[in-house]
Amino acid sequence: MQNTTYFWGTGRRKCALARVRIRPGDGTFKVNEREVGDYFPRECWQISAMQPLKAVGMDGKIDVFVRASGGGLTGQAGAVRLGVARALLKLNPELRPVLKKNGFLTRDPRMVERKKFGQKGARGLRQFSKR
Repeated sequence: MQNTTYFWGTGRRKCALARVRIRPGDGTFKVNEREVGDYFPRECWQISAMQPLKAVGMDGKIDVFVRASGGGLTGQAGAVRLGVARALLKLNPELRPVLKKNGFLTRDPRMVERKKFGQKGARGLRQFSKR
């Protein structure tokens, strides 16, 4: 067993959390011990998760292992994207301008708006009747 150093990054989006480990390798990308294409069935989720690697030209050169939990698949894909970008930053701090320019280091603050009392939902109101 070889002694390989991992670089960690944590990503969050909506209610999802992704703990990402990366190391130099042959390009393995696993989410919850499954292949990325297997875990994220839609192509837009797969592309979103792998965007930081493609931006810095390291896809196929780095092994990525992710433990994702909470939320849905869209939130998890966004969390993986942020986690991978943060881990790449620890691997090589000189990648910061590229990652920053593409917006991979920004945490998306949008959350679900809460339901208000007396209403059907966050914004949905009962239909108004004049008569």
